[in-house]
Amino acid sequence: MAADIKFMKSALTLAKKGIGNVESNPAVGCVVVKDNKIIGKGWHKKFGGAHAEINALKSCKQSPAGATMYVTLEPCCHFGKTPPCTNAIIKAGIKKVVAAVKDPTRKVAGKGFKILKKAGIEIKTNICKNEAEKLNAPFFKFAKTKKPWVIVKWAQSSDGFLARSDEKRWITNSASRKDVHNLRKKVQAILVGINTVLADDPMLTVRPDNGRQPLRVVLGRASKLPQNCNLFRTAKKSPVYIFKGRNLNNVLARLGKRNIQQLLVEGGQKVITSFLKQKLADEIIIYTSNEKLARNGKIKTSQIMKKTYNRLKINYIDKRLFAKDVRLKGFIK
Repeated sequence: MAADIKFMKSALTLAKKGIGNVESNPAVGCVVVKDNKIIGKGWHKKFGGAHAEINALKSCKQSPAGATMYVTLEPCCHFGKTPPCTNAIIKAGIKKVVAAVKDPTRKVAGKGFKILKKAGIEIKTNICKNEAEKLNAPFFKFAKTKKPWVIVKWAQSSDGFLARSDEKRWITNSASRKDVHNLRKKVQAILVGINTVLADDPMLTVRPDNGRQPLRVVLGRASKLPQNCNLFRTAKKSPVYIFKGRNLNNVLARLGKRNIQQLLVEGGQKVITSFLKQKLADEIIIYTSNEKLARNGKIKTSQIMKKTYNRLKINYIDKRLFAKDVRLKGFIK
């Protein structure tokens, strides 16, 4: 068991390398072990590219026949953008597959294990299961609920302002803003309220352009949006979806039907407060500058945003510094 955990943790570390490049596929890592040594390793590097198992088999320094494969998710058994991994595993002569967790999607859901067992391959599961599920929490939520994983993000000054009234535009520094684009890379949609569009005229795109731009979602009436706003001017490159109503559960359900697995909420105080009050957020990310805006500040965080921030300061799962800015990240549920 100790060896299983050690090798699975190696596979989980590899899986993390794919975050930001593989969505809406899960991030998966894999190691091939023979005589208690890793002879091959790989991870899913890019959406539409080879899966972790294939990359691990290709990297083997010796024949993988008779080896044990450790993989963070049940191997796929269907044709998608790539052929089934189960076929390659069987062909390689793998003797045993240790998987962290079963794939929850209908196309797999244990079928991969059955195919491998039928081929005489021993199967062992639930090794580092919790870690594997947390790593791909959006993937598991979407498979279960058909609704996107909701990331609520905001930036604030040290004294709790969301915007400024002086000639400067930004609250946080360039390093924090660059990190926001890394965050946008892994989501399939970004949502704001109409007031944010009217006040800031945002692009809501990933920069630099990586060829995969998110759907831009606006809550409000299209008639209120200026025809020359950045969203409309760039709509051919990246679509804009406008919801008239503010029934957020309905918005999430409709986005789920469009296969939006991760949604980034970048709205202003009203939109963020609504998501928090209705308990629809799964993940919170807050960037805080060390600057006090005082008289140069406008629009303070709401009471529930302030409470969320205070909880996150204690119960964060990740804390990073971007120069003098602090980014806190945590799960709601």
